[in-house]
Amino acid sequence: MLYYLFDFLDRQWDLLGAGVFQYISFRAGMSALLSLLITITFGKRLINFLQRKQVGESIRDLGLIGQNEKAGTPTMGGIIIILGVVVPVLLFAKIENVYIILLLISCVWMGLIGFLDDYIKVFRKNKEGLQGKFKIVGQVGLGLIVGITLFYNQEVVVREFNNQGSQETNVEAYQDVKSMKTTIPFVKGNELNYSEILPFVPKDFTVVIYVGWAIFIITALSNGANITDGIDGLAAGTSAIIGLTLGIFAYLSGNAIFSQYLNIMYIPNSGELVIFCAAFVGACVGFLWYNTHPAQVFMGDTGSLSIGGVIAVLALSIRKELLLPLLCGIFLVELLSVIIQVSYFKYTKKKYGEGKRIFLMSPLHHHYQKKGIHESKIVNRFWIVGILLAIITVATLKLQ
Repeated sequence: MLYYLFDFLDRQWDLLGAGVFQYISFRAGMSALLSLLITITFGKRLINFLQRKQVGESIRDLGLIGQNEKAGTPTMGGIIIILGVVVPVLLFAKIENVYIILLLISCVWMGLIGFLDDYIKVFRKNKEGLQGKFKIVGQVGLGLIVGITLFYNQEVVVREFNNQGSQETNVEAYQDVKSMKTTIPFVKGNELNYSEILPFVPKDFTVVIYVGWAIFIITALSNGANITDGIDGLAAGTSAIIGLTLGIFAYLSGNAIFSQYLNIMYIPNSGELVIFCAAFVGACVGFLWYNTHPAQVFMGDTGSLSIGGVIAVLALSIRKELLLPLLCGIFLVELLSVIIQVSYFKYTKKKYGEGKRIFLMSPLHHHYQKKGIHESKIVNRFWIVGILLAIITVATLKLQ
């Protein structure tokens, strides 16, 4: 909203300094700063409110060191993250941008699903929370909205330049085309068109493939983030690294000069997502102020589901979803550790009459806790791995 105000002041009265709001870099910086201020300033107030309402985490006895000390720690702290994202984006981004609209919907949508889950656990004293089928319905619903919008909306286009390497901006030098291309790493050409995956299938069926893929990505990422949120600071710190990396991709993909220089897809209007990424990173870092060990608040499903959904939709918007297994390697490994553990236990129980385990406990971070490693060391090492994965992901820009 401030963007429109200062744009009006700049056009009408040529107000000194108002024109700076035209720059994405300035608005992104302000968005990150405001997000940090909101999460740190109002975070403590929310924690005190949750404590007064006795919105505490009930801890299952898993035999982990220091586990019982966390009993009663306020949960639902994901509200802090959502506020830290939504408010700066509304103030500094162009809110008519289709990508911004989708991201705001995704953030609030998944946050509400997580909030219902936390509410049932805390206030209804039901440890199971929201039934899994209702979570899936919510995730599928968001996937349908995102997939159909990205597939059919006429503002979601790719710009193709007639003269490769040209920096001309006249209309004859380029054309905006409705394309379902995406980025595929480590492959010559670095692009994949969803409509060409199954050449024998009618083109009208491509929407089913794409929407189904969008649903899968959103469901997998939100559940992956949810499972990763098991020890202090792990999910928030990992998400900040991922959000910063996606912000770099959004900036490069939304800039005609950089995208041509790097020979990557130029996606008009996607540069506005940098403001969202900046707010997202600021909110995650601000939340870490209270979530690092020993945590004063947990994000709960309110935060973890929202974080996962946002990352998934960000990647789909800038056509980098095929990079997610690499960039979100921490989420992927955590999710797979649970799937492998449960599957192997059921298989051995059926075959031998006694269930066996591969890990001491799943998800993976609990396995290391069982081995006697302090959770702060586990978190720091996971962050280091996350940073390495982010660097490799950025390096794929030139590996084509």
